[in-house]
Amino acid sequence: MRTETPHIPTADGRADAFAAFPDDGERHPGVLMYPDAFGIRPVLRDMAQELAGHGYYVLVPNIFYRHGPTPVIELPEHIGEEDRPAIFAQLMPLIQAHTAERTLSDADAYLGFLAGRPEAAPGPVAVTGYCIGGLVAMRTAVAHPGRVAAAAAFHGPLAADVTDHLDELTAEIHLGHAEGDLTPEALAELNSTLDAAGVDYTSEIYPGTLHGYTMSDTDAFSPSGLRLHWDRLLPLLDRTLAKK
Repeated sequence: MRTETPHIPTADGRADAFAAFPDDGERHPGVLMYPDAFGIRPVLRDMAQELAGHGYYVLVPNIFYRHGPTPVIELPEHIGEEDRPAIFAQLMPLIQAHTAERTLSDADAYLGFLAGRPEAAPGPVAVTGYCIGGLVAMRTAVAHPGRVAAAAAFHGPLAADVTDHLDELTAEIHLGHAEGDLTPEALAELNSTLDAAGVDYTSEIYPGTLHGYTMSDTDAFSPSGLRLHWDRLLPLLDRTLAKK
């Protein structure tokens, strides 16, 4: 396994990132992995390397690079509930500043970077994301039909600019909702919207989970939720991305 920390030119500067890919001299399909609001840190690097071990070139960008390089804010080794108010007091201005327009401008740069990497295979890519990264992943998929073959969002919100353009999606998608984020009634309404738009999707509530269930460095972590995340994500990528 190889890892790198590239800097990606964007319209607003250079975004630092973390990349992981098999060290076998072959080219592997690209996966753009958007982090949660806490950003690139050991748990995200571990997840990227685990995914890369299945035969992918995985790129994790610092989506808040306009505010500084990783780490944009200092985090404790374990993010407990008692830590969240102070952390989000720092993060909320960054989240609010990360508009749909910035998302799409950056996505162009990230996808362009993947297209130019000699270790990444040409052709379609996948996007996946966590928390706000799930929203960013869906915005990327909507904006790049044909280029993005699969998109997954885990404990991530969906905004009106996404749901109003679902009919433009060509990617197969998976939405893994936290039980603490979405009621069964809200899930049924969302899935009806996806049906009406003709989206190829799976969308489900992960039992017994809270927002952030994939992140092992937080109090919200759910081992069963993380396993289900891999059980859904890996077959999705296998179906949609051609591997050697």
